[in-house]
Parts: sequence; structure tokens; C-alpha cells
Amino acid sequence: MGAVEIILGDITKQKVDAIVNAANCSLLGGGGVDGAIHRAAGPQLLAECRTLHGCETGKAKITLGYNLPAAHVIHTPGPIWHGGSFGEPAMLESCYRSCLRLAVENGCRTVDFPSISTGVYSFPIDKAAKIAISTILDVMAKEPSLERVRMVCFDSRTQDYYQKALDEERSR
Repeated sequence: MGAVEIILGDITKQKVDAIVNAANCSLLGGGGVDGAIHRAAGPQLLAECRTLHGCETGKAKITLGYNLPAAHVIHTPGPIWHGGSFGEPAMLESCYRSCLRLAVENGCRTVDFPSISTGVYSFPIDKAAKIAISTILDVMAKEPSLERVRMVCFDSRTQDYYQKALDEERSR
């Protein structure tokens, strides 16, 4: 199985096959990670996203990376947290599975994720980290072409939650 790593950094600066964009359903840019990726990639990303006609929550679509060091951007709208009883955990899991499936289908061997839905969408970070890590490990166990998947965390608090989730999964 490939490596899973948790790092502190700026996802727009990562030289990998694909970075994941925590997008909104329009795929036309927004705040947070989404806005940063669109700004760093340049206007060609927005132009390509317009041709995709949006994306449903929990699904994913892929574009080129344009001015980013990453070859591709995989866009996935995460769920907005409404207390957890509206299918949010299953939708978040679907985001990770959909992104990794698209990565494999497009020959991507290295993929970097941000913390999906934990910013303005208010998904509790402890729950999000557990879902992300368990899903990534599950997919990687079945997909030998994935060499490395990283969580690229914007701050040390987020990094701590993902590292704890990874350590707990590995100790099982």
C-alpha cells in the first residue's frame, strides 16, 4: 500500500499529480481553499470549470492544473454540516472516494487533499478527520497505483486532528 502523510503547507504549492479542491457546487470559485486554488491556477481553470456545469455534493470532477505545480485539480463539493443527521458523514466519505476514483482513472499516483468541509461548511474537524483518513486508507488498500496521498493542512491545529486520526487507524 502507498504512503499516507499529514503535512502542514499550502496546497497550491504542491508538486503532485493532483490536488483536491474543496469546491462549491458551481465549481466557479469561492472562498478559502477554493478561492486560493482558482487564484493560483489562473483564469484558464475558471474557463474549464464553466464547461463542467457544476458538481453535486459528494461527487468529483477533474480539470487541468494550469498555473499550479499540480498537473490536475479534482474538484469536490463537500457537505454543509447541519448537525450530522442529514447524511453529512456519508457525503463526506463519498467526496474522498470520488476524488480517489477519478485520480486512479486519470493516472494520478500522488494526490493531496485539503480538509474538506471543515471551514465555512462547519463540519466538525474531529469527525471529518476520522472519515477522511479511514476512507483514504480503505481506498489505498485496494488501489496499488496510488503511491502517496497526503492531507495538506493549512494550520497546526488541523494537522493535529488528521495526525491523530491516522495514528488511531494505524494502531487498529
